[in-house]
Amino acid sequence: MPPLEFFRLQTRQEVLALYERFPAVGAEQIELAAACGRITAAAITAPEAVPGFLRATMDGYAVRAQDTFGASVGAPQYLEVKGEVPMGAAPERGAGPGETLRVATGAMLPDGTDAVVMLEYTAEHPDGTLEVRRAVAPGENVLAPGEDVAPGEVILPAGRRLRPQEIGLLAALGLTAVMVYRKPRVAVLSSGDEIVPLEGRPRPGQVRDSNAYLAAAQVAEWGGLPRMDGIVPDDFAALRAALAAAMDAADLILVSGGSSVGVRDLTLTAIQDLPGAEILVHGVALRPGKPTIMASLGPTPPKPLMGLPGHPASAAVVMEVLGRPLLTQLCGLTDPASWGRTVTARLSRNLAGATGREDYVRVRLRREDEVIWADPVLGPSGLLSPLVKSDGLVMIPLGVEGLFRGEEVAVQLFQWS
Repeated sequence: MPPLEFFRLQTRQEVLALYERFPAVGAEQIELAAACGRITAAAITAPEAVPGFLRATMDGYAVRAQDTFGASVGAPQYLEVKGEVPMGAAPERGAGPGETLRVATGAMLPDGTDAVVMLEYTAEHPDGTLEVRRAVAPGENVLAPGEDVAPGEVILPAGRRLRPQEIGLLAALGLTAVMVYRKPRVAVLSSGDEIVPLEGRPRPGQVRDSNAYLAAAQVAEWGGLPRMDGIVPDDFAALRAALAAAMDAADLILVSGGSSVGVRDLTLTAIQDLPGAEILVHGVALRPGKPTIMASLGPTPPKPLMGLPGHPASAAVVMEVLGRPLLTQLCGLTDPASWGRTVTARLSRNLAGATGREDYVRVRLRREDEVIWADPVLGPSGLLSPLVKSDGLVMIPLGVEGLFRGEEVAVQLFQWS
């Protein structure tokens, strides 16, 4: 069979635009305690107000604000202390004109009061008289009912990643469970006669299956459930059977290796033999990562397949640049700013770009005085140690000849947040 030629190289933006055809995976309801990091599958509406009562935000005295008007150190106002509001309970009495009750932070204000005078601006005398040395305005040092969250308010949209602060808000509303998208199941296959298991001893010309473990770790860090489907030899029937099994069991298939000349042809042929298969991408204008494959499998809803380059650095970069946003799409995350994290740094040396391709350079970050520098970590795409020494990637845009020393660059970090 003659070798299959590369299609026109597609840009990163063209590849990302294809992801709209792949919907988020199904939803599930889970306990709130296990929901941190998950993605909301439906908008969440507040069932009640937070706070549910007029609440003190400072230790002090609950007052009618108008009773303090004009108070100062030189001309204090005097009020009659009528007791104390117990924590965690409703006040036992209200306060009339010229009266006040002691309150702690978080306590409910008694009827008739609308503000709290902070403790440090008062002096309580033995006869039960309170000397107020500073005036307060209505609503000062208190939270009104519903000031944090109003009942019926949409507090979280669908597609929002739940951070600790969102978990806290949901807990304050008494929500014990939340509907989230389930974690995408990702099948990771390695193809090639030169690949051996980790416990094996490579013979000359063979390497251990490091790419699959690297990709699986990335999937797990970004919110997916990796499934190691093992090593498939360079055999059409075996590869086709492995892909068909993965298609039935997973939401996304990653094929590590199988993108070199010859083996790439075999991989493409096996993919095209699957039900409903469509090759979407056969070469991307990236360096490293040109021989990337992407396909759509099966009927509605379709499932994506991504064929990763065989070199470790190339595979890792493709996963960062194209795999992470694809997994983000399947996770249901709608805010593009919520995945990944970048920092601004200055480039420590000149870098030449790749003609006709978007170039990704590994960099290590260091701080010198008040400046963060990005030091390029160079090395062939077959090496893993430069990845280990790197903190992230700097992109040289398509059509740009290079970047200069001292130029500000955005570093996409190798971490979720």
